[in-house]
Amino acid sequence: MTVLNFNNMTIKADLEKGCITSVNIFGKEIASGQRPLFTVYLRYPYAEPRTVNAFDAKKHTYKNGLYEYSGFEYDITVKIKVPENENDGWSIRVENNTDMLIEWVTFPEISLKPLVRNGGDARVVCTYNEGALCDDLDKKGKSVLAEYPSQGWYWMFPYMLFGQFMCYQTDSFGLYLAAHDKGRAPKGIDFCGENGNTVMFIRQYTGINYGESYKSEYPIIIKAYRGTWHDGAEIYRRWFTENLPTNVKKISENPAIPEWYKDAPLVITYPVRGIHDMDKMDPNALFPYENALPEIEDIAKKVDSRLLVLLMHWEGTAPWAPPYVWPPYGGEEMFNSFADKLHERNHVLGVYCSGFGFTLQSNLCDEYNNADRIEKEGLKDAFCASPGGVAEISRICTGQRSGYDICAASDKGKKLLDEAYLPLFESRADYCQILDQNHGGSQYFCYSREHGHPHAPGKWMTSGMRRLLDGWNKMGKGKLFGCESASSEPYIGNLLFSDNRYELNWRLGEPIPLYSYIYHEYLRNFMGNQVSCPLTNEKDSMCARMAYSFSAGDCMTIVLTPFGKIMTNWGNHDFSRLPDKDKAIAFAANMQRFYREKAADFLYDGRMIKPAGINVTSVSFPTDQGYDVELPSVYTSAWEKNGEKAQIFVNHTDEDIAFEFLGKTVTVKALDAEIVYF
Repeated sequence: MTVLNFNNMTIKADLEKGCITSVNIFGKEIASGQRPLFTVYLRYPYAEPRTVNAFDAKKHTYKNGLYEYSGFEYDITVKIKVPENENDGWSIRVENNTDMLIEWVTFPEISLKPLVRNGGDARVVCTYNEGALCDDLDKKGKSVLAEYPSQGWYWMFPYMLFGQFMCYQTDSFGLYLAAHDKGRAPKGIDFCGENGNTVMFIRQYTGINYGESYKSEYPIIIKAYRGTWHDGAEIYRRWFTENLPTNVKKISENPAIPEWYKDAPLVITYPVRGIHDMDKMDPNALFPYENALPEIEDIAKKVDSRLLVLLMHWEGTAPWAPPYVWPPYGGEEMFNSFADKLHERNHVLGVYCSGFGFTLQSNLCDEYNNADRIEKEGLKDAFCASPGGVAEISRICTGQRSGYDICAASDKGKKLLDEAYLPLFESRADYCQILDQNHGGSQYFCYSREHGHPHAPGKWMTSGMRRLLDGWNKMGKGKLFGCESASSEPYIGNLLFSDNRYELNWRLGEPIPLYSYIYHEYLRNFMGNQVSCPLTNEKDSMCARMAYSFSAGDCMTIVLTPFGKIMTNWGNHDFSRLPDKDKAIAFAANMQRFYREKAADFLYDGRMIKPAGINVTSVSFPTDQGYDVELPSVYTSAWEKNGEKAQIFVNHTDEDIAFEFLGKTVTVKALDAEIVYF
């Protein structure tokens, strides 16, 4: 038995057996159950993968500060370095004496007590989307192994997970588990339930070739801390600040930031064909583009704010049918004329795109088919391939299209993407949500042996994406780019304004502004089109959701219907009960005024800090999952800039609300906000 005594934490590991048996923090035991300390995933090109774990080892030895595991079914040796102190970190090495591929290594795996809704007293702090507090293992569900062809929702970094850490959070303390990897290679940073317990683990994708050995190039950090999720996030923020990606600059120091960014424009998004994604793609009432100008001018006048007009279904090829989007629907002249008229009114123009897919057949526009082009130009050589070397049909957005995924790390794939999107980069659009479907700015799995990258997913995916995005930033100089979900950490210098999908986290537990807490000094996001929001139309939640985004420092978004109304969220087909448009616009006007007159210094490029708690009522909203969520009537966040500190309060209800804050009574008017300096 190995006993590790760190600051306020004792870890007991039965390294001969191969598991952690005890984690005691501030005198409280949080471990429960046992999991193998590591699992190794091996594969041949044309056979089912195999796994071995610490429990399978027939031999255990200690040598030169390393615990060695051998005697597996396959000829590998696993070596574990145990840290002398918590800042050293843990590491793993797998010596491979076979001709198999070590695709990934899960290390460590820790089994802890249940979450709140499973009989325990803890929540998991995770970097899924914008950040969530997960309190129910049943809601989270099983851990799903990322595989080829890729899906869009895997619990991977850099992907749907923006950062390389998670925490096991009780009411007064937490356990911090992180990979402090400067190279920011792909990882599964995940948790699941097992026999009622909470299993947390980090899956390291090796990025090596068949027959090669693997050694992790970064430490795994396990620490204890007192406080809330903010205190756990603070550990990671300190590491991030000391190890910035090479192109990351603070907003205040970044020449790539356009002047409209500081205005926090209200985002107005809508389709110009059909009403929703799976609709018949006929032009609607907002096409030609200039048909929307009266509505845009009316909203702009009421909110007294600059707008970002963000078009959907604008592509001249077929909606959601990447990578070819140009010329725009209706032609370049019509599109540019609309852009000019927006610019004359001090607004900006943006477009949604669909990332790294290559469309074989559009399911929305039957006439759009690229089969001949794929065949004649040998384009399958640019597509992501299976472990067997075959480019298979993508699983991304199959309702809208059938096609393949492009491997951006291959020279041919990069060239194809560069050429397809160049006309858009040269257009008069100001913003391109260029990587819809590529959550977090990620590339999909590829096992090709012809592209020049290693056979296993790994850090080459991150460096390949940086190479591509760095090029796009130069090609589209003056434009901003973004992705679906918040940009993952390696790409925040490239994707400076993204479609934040925080609403998805109500399916896990409670959304928290974890992303803004760590990164807000470097970039901001917008509320997005809110697709897949679980809150239903039964009760108007528009102002509540706008309040959350505003409080987090993001730009608010309103999704228009072609009929002069606003949608609950994109993808919601029920138009029988829609949000109160006048109320939402009035709330947006109050927030834009508050931002401009009182809070811009903090919400533009301030540093989010831990807020002081307030006691306010909650408001219940029904979900499509059959349960209600309780949202605070007043959202709050705290900020620091140039030595000044302030906390803001946003009231999304129809009543004035008063509460005690730091010994004083604060009253926030209905549909309005307040700021208090401290």
